[in-house]
Amino acid sequence: MSDAAEARVLIVEDEEALAAGVARGLTDDGFEVVVVHDGLSGLERARQDDIDVVVLDIMLPGMNGYKVCSTLRDEGIGTPILMLTAKDGEYDEAEALDTGADDFLSKPFSYVVLVARIRALLRRSADGRGQPLVIGDLKLDPLSRTCWRGETRVELTTREYELLEALMRRPGQVLDKQDLLDKVWGEDFEGDPNVVEVYIGYLRKKLDRPFGRNDIRTVRGVGYRIGAEDRG
Repeated sequence: MSDAAEARVLIVEDEEALAAGVARGLTDDGFEVVVVHDGLSGLERARQDDIDVVVLDIMLPGMNGYKVCSTLRDEGIGTPILMLTAKDGEYDEAEALDTGADDFLSKPFSYVVLVARIRALLRRSADGRGQPLVIGDLKLDPLSRTCWRGETRVELTTREYELLEALMRRPGQVLDKQDLLDKVWGEDFEGDPNVVEVYIGYLRKKLDRPFGRNDIRTVRGVGYRIGAEDRG
């Protein structure tokens, strides 16, 4: 199907005027829209398998958006979630992503940007980007944003998760430091580029050393790879 045709969007937003305005716009753009105004109703409605994308506010009565999102992911429900909040800053974004959200948008937001994010989530879901990534006994689930080494679940921070995902989406390929900086920290990152090495170290401490593995490899002078045999 196209990005909008027959796609059903659940809006969980307690600001009724905002929810109504977004719903009107999405309906005009060809989406089917369901609106609820509290966290418990949002959780119950999102559990139903006819929802394609959830637009979820964080500050909700009854149950906040973080809890709604984490509960859905704990139940194995992988419906894409775009989280909305009046807050701003990387810690709020990190908490949203850590609870299992797929994207994050701060209020006030542009309706055009909101629709573009929803369409991107639909495309990502359709092209299989939500499928688990598996290399040996290492598994990454993009829907629940969980990581497993064999039967052991390994807790990762947002940056650790995103760095590992970037590597696992291109198994056996060498990714240079700048490529990883752009993918994980963003193209406008102006900090110390050695942060990549630091986080590679964090991943090795969590995923390789405790299990007697050496899957995350450094290719000297080039970059990093995962999922290929060491050739020297």
